Amino acid sequence: MKSRILFSALAGLLLAGLTVLFAPASPASAHGNVTGPASRNYGCFERWGSKFQDPAMATEDPMCWQAWQANPNAMWNWNGLFRENVAGNHQGAIPDGQLCSGGRTESGRYSALDAIGDWKATNVGNSFNVKLFDGARHGADYIRVYVSKPGFNPVTQALKWSDLEQVSQIGNTPAARWTQRADGVEIDVPVSAPGRSGRALLYTIWQASHSDQSYYFCSDVNFGGTTTPPTTPPTTPPTTPPTTPPTTPPTTPPTTPAAGACSATYSTSSQWSGGFQGEVQVTVGSSAIKSWTVTLAYGSAPSVQQSWNSTVSASGNSLVAKNAAYNGALPAAGTTSFGYIGSGTATTPTVTCAATT
Repeated sequence: MKSRILFSALAGLLLAGLTVLFAPASPASAHGNVTGPASRNYGCFERWGSKFQDPAMATEDPMCWQAWQANPNAMWNWNGLFRENVAGNHQGAIPDGQLCSGGRTESGRYSALDAIGDWKATNVGNSFNVKLFDGARHGADYIRVYVSKPGFNPVTQALKWSDLEQVSQIGNTPAARWTQRADGVEIDVPVSAPGRSGRALLYTIWQASHSDQSYYFCSDVNFGGTTTPPTTPPTTPPTTPPTTPPTTPPTTPPTTPAAGACSATYSTSSQWSGGFQGEVQVTVGSSAIKSWTVTLAYGSAPSVQQSWNSTVSASGNSLVAKNAAYNGALPAAGTTSFGYIGSGTATTPTVTCAATT
């Protein structure tokens, strides 16, 4: 009898331990950014996300180029530049010179955003709106907008707290009061900076109404130019127009490409109520390939709101991702990656990869 009681007690303790061990982690909820005037990393994603390997970026947009080279995830995860548990002490948490990276948050993922140089600037008038997108519908305890003081030159100077003056603030604003969108909510914060001209930095602090998450965004602006309308994320990468078919059929039938070897691995980079961001890495085998196709088999395929570095379409209960024009041809042992934003709850699909040589 005593042995049965002892066994029951041990089994109960084991079950409790397993319950703790396998308890699901709470979902990440880092989703938002200033989309107009675009923050540094969102602007780089918007302009180059569909062609981030284009060498033209090095001369046309050199500050974005150095950011993509330093850490592409700073752009893919344009919605995750935040710190936790700051308790309102922003200046204590973020040193001078590191304001644009949120104090090199997320293990330095966004450090390249602090780089001094000629970042692309949005032309604005002396009165304009800062548009903040909130994909996870956190809402705000407050949103504060600062502008660099006259005489500060973001092309040659690192940003310090003493360089900023506050020009606007919104107090506690639940997400229900923001403009509703299918993929989140957005809000306009009116800004007035009379008499300003030339280059400046906008600095936005968004204290999300979600635990203690503080988001930090640098937006380069040029006062006195023609106001550029804010963009609406997520943007859809441009597609290449179809080429005109030949007027005469080819003299020889096309050759079916030989099958090649590749593998793919999936990870959920972040998730929130009603959606998630999935990332897939493609790795080539011992021979170079010309193209690849990744199939992600789900029990029930999610709808895809946005994808980058691939074309993703639904086929039954699977998502089928085909390479973009610039990342299909890969050398032996080469790698590339793509991502997508899906609806619903993140689950891990069965992933297969096929390639042609």
